[in-house]
Amino acid sequence: MPTKPREQPESAQPHQARQTAESFGTDAQRYDQARPGYPDGLVARIVAGSPGPDLLDVGCGTGIAARQFQAAGCAVLGIEPDARMADLAQARGLQVEVATFEAWEPAGRMFDALIAAQSWHWVDPAVGAAKAAQVLRPNGRLAIFGHVFEPPAEVAEPFAAAYRRVAPDSPFSNQPAQRPLQTYRAGYAQIADRIRETERFNDLEQWQFDWKQSYTRDQWLNLLPTTGGLTRLRPDQLTEILGAVGDAIDALGGRFTMHYTTLATTAVRAGTP
Repeated sequence: MPTKPREQPESAQPHQARQTAESFGTDAQRYDQARPGYPDGLVARIVAGSPGPDLLDVGCGTGIAARQFQAAGCAVLGIEPDARMADLAQARGLQVEVATFEAWEPAGRMFDALIAAQSWHWVDPAVGAAKAAQVLRPNGRLAIFGHVFEPPAEVAEPFAAAYRRVAPDSPFSNQPAQRPLQTYRAGYAQIADRIRETERFNDLEQWQFDWKQSYTRDQWLNLLPTTGGLTRLRPDQLTEILGAVGDAIDALGGRFTMHYTTLATTAVRAGTP
């Protein structure tokens, strides 16, 4: 998700919430199996708008996005702070270096594109765009993107109620059941502002891809524990929340359709070294 997602508490600066940021590897296999990929049109547009095939994936996780770019002909290097996620990505054929983007040492390497899929909010905004400019070749493409996925009210509201009940002291319990798309668009506009402030990028654009996916009860209950609000809960808390959500999906006939929006902020590295 984008800036201020359900992946991190509203009360913290996302990049400072390191325990949550590095909790997704708790069940890396589930994360890799349950999380959705990215629209083919987004991948194609990034590849077409890059001057070459060398791509850096910041916060690559288990390599979900990276594998799509590899399939599109890119040579991908991933950076991932969680060794558990990196191990799985490496087992799937991705070259990964374990580090935060802020601490990562490029050692003179340059790239034609830099992507961050569902991960840029974990990067210190005072560092991220400027460092991206340092490692991109002239005319290289920066693309920061993520999914907005708000379940229908019939699923979202029982989830929020159960979360408030079992984890009232969690900062996540203060979040509304659903938030408008404009909230997420505003987050990507803030990312664009940070990129613009570096004065090292041109052609800033906001992209949007709308799509949908159907989930059965079991499929959604498999994905839900991979989200940041749940990765650090006790097993009994997680069981109660999943039970409430499962009952809600059962009441809908055992499945529902999720309307996804994938948002992106992109820019082109200025054409001088």
